[in-house]
Amino acid sequence: MDETGAPSLTTRSMRARNRHQLLELLREHGVLSQAEIARKTGLSRTTVSSLVAELRGAGLISPSLQSPSPPEGEGRGGGGRHPNAQGGRPPVMLALDDSAGAAVGIDVGLGHVRVAVANLAHTVLSERVRELDPGQAADASLSVIAGLVGEALAAADVASTRVIGVGLGLPAPIDRARGTVASSSILPGWRGVQAAHELSGRLDLPVELDNDANLGALAETVWGAGRGCAHVVYVKASERIGCGLVLDGVLFRGARGIAGEIGHTIVNQSGPVCTCGSRGCLETVAAAPAIAELLRLSHRDHLTLERVVALAADGDPGCQRAVADVSAEIGIAVGNVCNLLNPERVVIGGTLSRGGDLVLEPIRQAVRRATRQFTTEMADVAPAKLGDRAEVLGALALVMRDASRRFSLRVDASLL
Repeated sequence: MDETGAPSLTTRSMRARNRHQLLELLREHGVLSQAEIARKTGLSRTTVSSLVAELRGAGLISPSLQSPSPPEGEGRGGGGRHPNAQGGRPPVMLALDDSAGAAVGIDVGLGHVRVAVANLAHTVLSERVRELDPGQAADASLSVIAGLVGEALAAADVASTRVIGVGLGLPAPIDRARGTVASSSILPGWRGVQAAHELSGRLDLPVELDNDANLGALAETVWGAGRGCAHVVYVKASERIGCGLVLDGVLFRGARGIAGEIGHTIVNQSGPVCTCGSRGCLETVAAAPAIAELLRLSHRDHLTLERVVALAADGDPGCQRAVADVSAEIGIAVGNVCNLLNPERVVIGGTLSRGGDLVLEPIRQAVRRATRQFTTEMADVAPAKLGDRAEVLGALALVMRDASRRFSLRVDASLL
């Protein structure tokens, strides 16, 4: 206090810092009790109670019925008894109020676009999926995407003025310096297009662009199999082989944004020519087209990757062998990544991961062989938990991780 009885500048500054710390925790975790906030911040329960009352009065946080968990489908999922409750009345759970804003996530895949709208308490309010021709021009695709975003916002009853940002994921390497797709081999109609800029103009909202593997890595680290780990390698094995890297809890993209292109690491210098122009890239022996080629003679019909994995799970010996062989190839590449980065956990996602231990065991064996000379404890290799929704949830997380910066000025203004 100064001589007038008003809080000193130092006291006001400390209280503002504590407010932002509390809001940042709720932004990161979605839902917490006051006791959890006190434990995570180191603040006394009295201080936390005072801050909560202040922020509730300003309409920035509110009680929540949701339990902390990965985002559910439409509506407020979660519910139920909080796991920390020890008999008696369960603790009051707190979350950022809906008025704090909403996020939009967009996942553009090879043949589909998925859009989700969520509040900052990590609750998905609406989700829409539509087929999308991967060969059509980006302009036409962006118009479809913008329309689907409008539908999702309407279904969630969220005005665009409440949206703090849009995350957009594409299945291609992204040149972040230019904001463009860096390769034409996957999305030929998108090369050179500044997708975030173009979509932002259509939506009149800020848009951040990243590739699908990075977004899968982010989602699995925040809500899925990598939760609680600071160093995570996420491998998406589907039509192509992608990789997202989380180091020290932060997405690592490299100097130009194309770090993690594990599919174009060379595993056989005299191997088949890849779409990128190199020989023997991992994708030439382990992506979906390569798997189909392995089975072309034994299985006369053209097999999709989904069908191969399903047949392998049902005991088809040819499909089991094909899945095991490509998984071993992926494991060699992953082992090299582990030697370079020493992650805590490797998360295997994408369509191929549905093969369970048929996929995971060859990868684990390859990682063990590659890393045993350095450590007796290899990186844990685990299946992804978020399935087909990983990328769209990662797009939401991309926006949510930037949420505190976007509404911090509003916090201070509300409490002046």
